[in-house]
Amino acid sequence: MPGLDFKNHGPQPAAAVDARASATDGHSNILEGVYSNPRLDPKNYLEGPLSWHPATRLRQMLARPGIVVAPGICDGISARCALEAGFSCLYQSGAATTASRLGQPDVAIATLNDFVQSAQMVCSLDPSMPVIADADTGFGGPTMVARTVTQYASAGVAGLHIEDQVQTKRCGHLLGKQVVSREEFVTRIRAAVLARDAIPGGSDFVIIARTDSAQVLGMDEAVARLRLTADAGADVCFIEGVRTQELLESTVKALAPKPVLVNVISGGLTPSFTTSEAEAMGAKVIIFSLVSCVAAVHGIRAAMASLKKTGTDFASAQGMDPKSFFEIMGLNEVVSLDARAGGKSFQV
Repeated sequence: MPGLDFKNHGPQPAAAVDARASATDGHSNILEGVYSNPRLDPKNYLEGPLSWHPATRLRQMLARPGIVVAPGICDGISARCALEAGFSCLYQSGAATTASRLGQPDVAIATLNDFVQSAQMVCSLDPSMPVIADADTGFGGPTMVARTVTQYASAGVAGLHIEDQVQTKRCGHLLGKQVVSREEFVTRIRAAVLARDAIPGGSDFVIIARTDSAQVLGMDEAVARLRLTADAGADVCFIEGVRTQELLESTVKALAPKPVLVNVISGGLTPSFTTSEAEAMGAKVIIFSLVSCVAAVHGIRAAMASLKKTGTDFASAQGMDPKSFFEIMGLNEVVSLDARAGGKSFQV
């Protein structure tokens, strides 16, 4: 099983250590070494057919040409619709999951259990489909971050992102955010890396470092934080709230060769970049966090208003009967499995 290899570049004189500490604005003991795991080198994922294992498949997609497009899903219905549309990666949005499971806003209400239970369901629909899952702040200190990685990996999740907000966090596209120190952020990423590398057999689980500091501390600080997390072993970098094309392009350049993820929410802090525009700017992954739950709000609102006004759901159903609905949810696969197993439940 491959282990961690934090390569320290030899002893340094006290003056050099002091200079390094001052260069991080008082956040000392951050740059303890550069993570190295030759097994996870992107070059190892360039050749061969796409793997049936979702984490390995995601690494292959990250290493090869083309942008990875991951629509935000919030429940089983949205996940089924994304699969039907032909997407090759899914994103379990924290805000959407909190809304769909709890009926609450994304302000640090959902727990690890809520997220893992949702992930187990989503990953079971197509076990080879890479799912990137929001992990908020890791739901606690280093031990909880490690537990989050272990449980997500066990559920079949391909990768997660962990951010640098305080535990009482809020959606990345809301104002008034607070972030932890550089050191605490890097500690979260190190804990995630340690947990990933402790999974028996050598896991390909992808760790994404997300910083929300651009809004409150500026882009320079955001880039500096992500450079530190890249050294600590993060596989992908993610700045929440990139406000312009120029800032995204400069971010990609500053963090190269690490792939960069961009998050698009209509009406949010980031402009509504298209997938082709984001790819042209150098982004490797683009997620549309609220695409399913916002569409659900519009559709369900209209259906409820129609029912209230007309006294029937005939118009809102648009001709979809129960069987047609269940077919989108996988009815034909269930019937086929039952028949092949010798069951007779669906003969009539």
